[in-house]
Amino acid sequence: MHSSSPLPKRYTITAALPYTNGPVHIGHLAGVYIPADIYVRYLRLQKRDVIFVSGSDENGIPITLMAKKQGISPQQLVDKFNASIGASFKEFGISFDIYHRTSSKIHYETASEFFTTLYDKGLFEEKVSEQFYDLEQKQFLADRYIQGTCPNCGNEKAYGDQCENCGTSLSPSDLINPKSMISGNAPILKETKHWYLPLQDYQKRLEKYILEDHDDWKPNVYGQCKSWLDQGLEARAVTRDLDWGIPVPLAGAEGKVLYVWFDAPIGYISATKALRPNDWEKYWKDPETRLIHFLGKDNIVFHCIIFPAVLMAEGSYILADNVPANEFLNLEGDKISTSRNWAVWLDDYLIDFPGKQDVLRYVLTATCPETKDNDFTWKDFQARNNNELVANFGNFTNRVLVLCQKYYGGKVPKEGALTSLENQLYQDIENQIKSITENLELFRFREALAELMNIARLGNRYLAETEPWKLGADKEDRRATILYTALQIIGNLSILASPFLPHTVEKLHSLLNLESLTWDQAGRTDFVKEGHVLGEPSLLFEKIENEIIEVQVEKLQNSKKTNQAPLPGIPVKPTISFEDFSEMDIRVGTIVDATKVPKANKLLQLRIDIGNETRTVVSGIAEQFDPLKIIGIQVSILVNLAPRIIKGVESHGMILMAEDSEGKLSFIRPEPNWKEGSIIR
Repeated sequence: MHSSSPLPKRYTITAALPYTNGPVHIGHLAGVYIPADIYVRYLRLQKRDVIFVSGSDENGIPITLMAKKQGISPQQLVDKFNASIGASFKEFGISFDIYHRTSSKIHYETASEFFTTLYDKGLFEEKVSEQFYDLEQKQFLADRYIQGTCPNCGNEKAYGDQCENCGTSLSPSDLINPKSMISGNAPILKETKHWYLPLQDYQKRLEKYILEDHDDWKPNVYGQCKSWLDQGLEARAVTRDLDWGIPVPLAGAEGKVLYVWFDAPIGYISATKALRPNDWEKYWKDPETRLIHFLGKDNIVFHCIIFPAVLMAEGSYILADNVPANEFLNLEGDKISTSRNWAVWLDDYLIDFPGKQDVLRYVLTATCPETKDNDFTWKDFQARNNNELVANFGNFTNRVLVLCQKYYGGKVPKEGALTSLENQLYQDIENQIKSITENLELFRFREALAELMNIARLGNRYLAETEPWKLGADKEDRRATILYTALQIIGNLSILASPFLPHTVEKLHSLLNLESLTWDQAGRTDFVKEGHVLGEPSLLFEKIENEIIEVQVEKLQNSKKTNQAPLPGIPVKPTISFEDFSEMDIRVGTIVDATKVPKANKLLQLRIDIGNETRTVVSGIAEQFDPLKIIGIQVSILVNLAPRIIKGVESHGMILMAEDSEGKLSFIRPEPNWKEGSIIR
């Protein structure tokens, strides 16, 4: 759909399903979920019919491997991360209408129906092929779980699909001395039968759909699709040999499941069914519905070529009208890597920067990798907070409200005669509103945010030019008009900022004593009228000091150092002196009470008896330990750690835990029945 097309009746907005084998980080937010949420919030402000769906991608081999390493079932693993990821999204205001799961019954049924429909139409190819098999583990191996020597560069740890050292694309049979990454043994080749979707049969339709009908897609999306189409499409397997996932609904297909690339996008449809069981079809089958997928560049091919081919094969579904995929966000000049712990995790951010969700939303939008990879740095994060949010947006709002409190007792003054200055100001704001709207419609969220901040700058400049605090009693009417006008600018900001900074806008509504507004009200000059009582002035944002940023930079650098350490899997931290170590006072304590910290999925509030007193300690272990089951356990506690406020609770100490390479935790405990307060040396 080109920008000149008429408005659709409704919108179906999807955000890529995050894989549930770990928490989410800033790269996920920047690449997918904040852009999608901005667009959805904008549509809702426009009073358009829209649903916003996503959910956890919970099938596939990585789930089974991690569950095995942690000694838990795949279901326990996905339950844990589904809860953690969902909580992080909620904290950052990602406003899904439903956050669903691909392990749900309705998803199993929906994906199975898709497979059966295509199978009954005779659209699959059955092929018997030889694939690598781990005899010890009794399972076929995904390409990513085979490692060997790269034939191109000699890297001994190349994967079965790609060598990350030289970038060469590989197949497992290309590797020299391939080994299973699960058992470490050399795999054998074993015959297996699978069902393939012949993508080549949909080549012409896909070329028309993308290259002709949607040549206005973002260049990075269009270019990647064209590259795939130019190379010629080939049949792709839709089944795998695995015991975790959606069973292939055919007789004789025991031990086989639907390939995760086939079932995961269908998760959008099953989520919609769960959300709107009675009328879900109009969001997926009505030509007057606009379907838009938000995702990162690593998912472009799946959503633009493979999933559309599946929908074409089924025959009754609409295709995506746009796929505004983003590139990757790097961190401090290096690629974000979960395996190297080179990331800013959302749950950690919420602990380190309580109440600053919108600061991260702002910075990630301002640096969003919309058409090319971009870089997040902590110094830039600090500068944007201090110089843009605090000094521009927050400063303007606070100055106006403080002046209204000082001169008019917190009430809206009377508007007097407008001058050419006010008339020009309102015209400039109208122009900014048009620009913001146009950019949002075209998925240019960085530009839309920049135009929003320009309105705050217009307000600051207006105050600087008029200086209402310098006007005497004989200019009272003029001062009243200036502050009345400034309040109307804040009213406009409360609408226009809503897609970007939802938590901040809630504060603005409180400061203005206003209910939520809609997009068509932007441009008004009478949001608050004479005599309207304003809220108490308070700061929207606060300055972030250098020390706070230095802690984050050091945390990252220590992460990099530990990953260069000689011990594989369990890296060593930087060397400290004996004097540093001897300053630590570690003692035996007993947990006498444990409760979950409200609105913090990872945190438990513990009361620990250390002999001469009982300490309160906040610990990030809630995802792995039932608070009722750890009461009475003896622990090792660092008692001379400086107190710290975490989620409003003063934590005075730190318990010692062992953590393996997969994140599984265990208490460091003394022999049973040691006296509380005993020193650990």
